Formats: sequence, C-alpha cells, structure tokens
Amino acid sequence: MQKIDLICIGKLNASYFAAGVAEYQKRLGAFCEFRIIELPEEAISEKNASQAVIDKALEKEGRAILANLRKGAALVALCVEGKLISSEELAAAIADRAMSGAGDMTFVIGSSHGLAPMVKQAAAMKISLGRITLPHQLARLVLTEQLYRAFAINNHIKYHK
Repeated sequence: MQKIDLICIGKLNASYFAAGVAEYQKRLGAFCEFRIIELPEEAISEKNASQAVIDKALEKEGRAILANLRKGAALVALCVEGKLISSEELAAAIADRAMSGAGDMTFVIGSSHGLAPMVKQAAAMKISLGRITLPHQLARLVLTEQLYRAFAINNHIKYHK
C-alpha cells in the first residue's frame, strides 16, 4: 500500500480545522497509509525580524523536515513558486508514483515564513494551492481534502465531479 506523509510545521489549534483534517485522514486510510508529522515552528521573538534571523529559523525547520522524510519517498513541497495543478493532475502524479514501484510520497507545508531553500531543492515536485495566501491550518485542510479527492479520482469514486 502506498505511503503518503504530510509534514507540517506547527500544530492545528482550531478544532474545526482539526475535525476536517481528521475526517479526510480517516477516509484516506482506505487507499493509503497516511500519516501527519507535526514539527515545531522555530520561535522568532523579534516582531520585525531581519531576513537573517528568518533564514536561520527556516534552516533549522528545513533540517527537521528532511530528517523526517521516509526513505525513498518523493518530496512534494507546497510553496508560493510551485506549479498550479488541478485535482486531476495531482491524482495523476500520485498514480504515476504508485505505478513506478516507489510509490511513497511526502508532502510538506512550511511555517508562516515558508520553506527553507534546502527543502525546495530536495523536492521532486513543487506545487501551489493557488495564488491566494492561505493560513497554514487551512492549507493543511485543503491539502488533505485534495489528497482524498486524488485517490477518489484514481479509484473512480463519485466524490469527484
């Protein structure tokens, strides 16, 4: 069974986001081994932190992300410069990876400052959820729903219209 990981920087602290993510996580269990790995966001105490301080925090988060990658998994980074893809294109990417024999994938959502360059460079694919800015908790819900939709497409389930 294909293994799909979602690595997120930060925790879900709103119950309505947590409930939505939990529902899609449960649904995904029928199609893949799905797990969510939450890593702590590096604290930046300065309100108007310099880019150097932000870069240092991103580097530490990036090392933690890369240390938690499942061996052999394709890394998919969600980032602003990523490619806009449709639900069908996401489904095709997941199916292609599964058919390759090395089906494991890891999606990663960074902190409010984004992702470290080292994570983006390690990514096999960079995608964007759109040109609008989403709070990270909402991005997690949207991504888990889209992963479920992708598996529904690949398994010809009526969920996707």
